[in-house]
Amino acid sequence: MKHVLNVGQCGFDHGSISRFLESHFEVKVTAAASANSAIELARKQPFDLVLVNRKFDADGSDGLDFIRTLKADAALATKPVMLVTNFPEYDAEAVALGAVSGFGKASVGSPDVVQRLEPFLK
Repeated sequence: MKHVLNVGQCGFDHGSISRFLESHFEVKVTAAASANSAIELARKQPFDLVLVNRKFDADGSDGLDFIRTLKADAALATKPVMLVTNFPEYDAEAVALGAVSGFGKASVGSPDVVQRLEPFLK
């Protein structure tokens, strides 16, 4: 079973993304509301993929800042991370920071997103 850390989503979006992932892959999805809780979880357990909301629901933190923090930490820098955003310019910025090209909430459920996730979750 693969493990996904889903960072910064509201409850509704976490549920939607989790159901989508669970319907296509054998995964366990863990939610983290804040950057600090996500870093703590990532240090304690292995995750096959980290999904990061562009703006954290709980406190408005910036997902790109979280990706910078994650990629700057030698112990966590190799973890695959994707930004969840409908805006291509933010996705491009995330990729420039070391993330893998992500997807937007509007495309959850599409075959393209399934294909994009397969290398990490199959």
